[in-house]
Amino acid sequence: MMTRGLLITVSGASGTGKGTVCKRLLDLTPTLIYSISATTRAPREGELDGREYFFFSRDQFVEKINRNEFLEYADVYGNYYGTLRSYVDGQLADGRDVLLEIDTQGALKVQKACPEGVFIFLLPPSLEELKQRIMGRGTESPESLAKRLKSAPLEIEIGRQYDYVVVNDSVERAVDQIKSIIAAEHCRVDRSAGLFDTFKS
Repeated sequence: MMTRGLLITVSGASGTGKGTVCKRLLDLTPTLIYSISATTRAPREGELDGREYFFFSRDQFVEKINRNEFLEYADVYGNYYGTLRSYVDGQLADGRDVLLEIDTQGALKVQKACPEGVFIFLLPPSLEELKQRIMGRGTESPESLAKRLKSAPLEIEIGRQYDYVVVNDSVERAVDQIKSIIAAEHCRVDRSAGLFDTFKS
């Protein structure tokens, strides 16, 4: 009997290491797939529709917004990005676990749309460590760095609304903890009620 997959959402403040942790998690978990986002930006060289992104015109995207076809969406520097409800639902119905790496504002929208999802907040070991990681990128201006550090405590506070918290002091340890969370969620009785039905006489 096939059980429905899990929607696993991972968020954290900028510089927490979400991308690195999620990439490693995907590498180590063949049954987990990454949620493909929709966007109105033009494809870059080598990108394919349905692989890197689902590409839509702005009019198409707005039409989908009006039809409530997104779990969440945002306008980022003039381009729309969003998570298609039909894509996620289709993967979950086929028994696949779907990983959604997203910012806190988007995650709260997904939480309202999919309260049965699993919401994991990634914390840095400390604000000082977060600062060092952001500075280590070498891509931030002093103004941008100050803005990110100022917003970090506010983003971190939103983490109280998630189901789980994982401290990313080691990528391998963080990945192990998330894998354990996923395994435990699959064993919850309310997700496996159908198994009990097979024992009815």
